[in-house]
Amino acid sequence: MIGELPDIVVGQTFPSRRALHDAGVHRPLQAGICGTKQTGAESIVVSGGYKDDEDYGAVIIYTGHGGRDPETQKQIANQSLTDPGNAALVTSYLEGFPVRVVRGAQSRSPYAPAEGYRYDGLFSVSSFGSTMGVDGFLVWQFRLEAKNQPEQGATPIQKTTHRFQ
Repeated sequence: MIGELPDIVVGQTFPSRRALHDAGVHRPLQAGICGTKQTGAESIVVSGGYKDDEDYGAVIIYTGHGGRDPETQKQIANQSLTDPGNAALVTSYLEGFPVRVVRGAQSRSPYAPAEGYRYDGLFSVSSFGSTMGVDGFLVWQFRLEAKNQPEQGATPIQKTTHRFQ
């Protein structure tokens, strides 16, 4: 389901990925992107899985899926837009579909919860592009912007010359 869910509120916390799944907020137990090319992205989890992620509160530069070694967490291959999760985020961009954003405590972000996972509301995919990641492989990144949601105590975002403006 794309968009808001009944009985789920911004700021609601969940102790585990299983609890997110059971509530329908983010169905995959491991993958960070839920969705397909046909339907768009339902949700993403920002939890420190990719070194190239950047979290500015109301703006997230989210690294797509693929090419990462599960043991070392290093990027070992280029990412592709044909990956179902990446394709889902492209569809959300093209169709203007909102994406539910969940932040996990594992993230290095100051906007992450102290423990577990927190639903941080609907974001829109405002742009996307590829870049050379910190591990030397091509990654796809998606700029997500909060849609009329509180910033969870974030300080205002300063306009910068970021590659996704």
